[in-house]
Amino acid sequence: MKSQPFLIVETGQPFPTLRRYGRFPHWIRVAAGLEEAETVVVNVEHGETLPDRGEFAATIVTGSAAFVTDRADWSERSADWLRDAAHAGMPLLGICYGHQLLAHALGGEVAYNPAGRESGTIRLELEAPAAADPLFAGLPATFPAHATHLQTVLRAPEG
Repeated sequence: MKSQPFLIVETGQPFPTLRRYGRFPHWIRVAAGLEEAETVVVNVEHGETLPDRGEFAATIVTGSAAFVTDRADWSERSADWLRDAAHAGMPLLGICYGHQLLAHALGGEVAYNPAGRESGTIRLELEAPAAADPLFAGLPATFPAHATHLQTVLRAPEG
């Protein structure tokens, strides 16, 4: 039996100077060790429709230069789909904008970071439940990650 592919929800493009390295879905696929045939990319920013979530093992939402607080139509439609997927138990990972969009979709608060732009290498700390998560279980409790964003999740969703 063939395993289900991963859905990559494309919400934006890299800065022009970085596009020579490909689009965000390519970066994610390579970093995750996935073959191209193991992923399906849907570019919601350009109006593509999200498919039936039952066709996928998990969903990864990319970063974007867009702002969640602008409440663009494509972003709000994506938030609705992600909310339903989360409540149905689908594994979801949001990267940068994707993280903020997931928080918004599930009732959290996203706004401009009171400390201003965060950019560079930051230290991430995993919460205790990450130890049992297939995506994070093999990672150390703290690790460096690259980030750049003006907006942030000010209040996480309940639960």
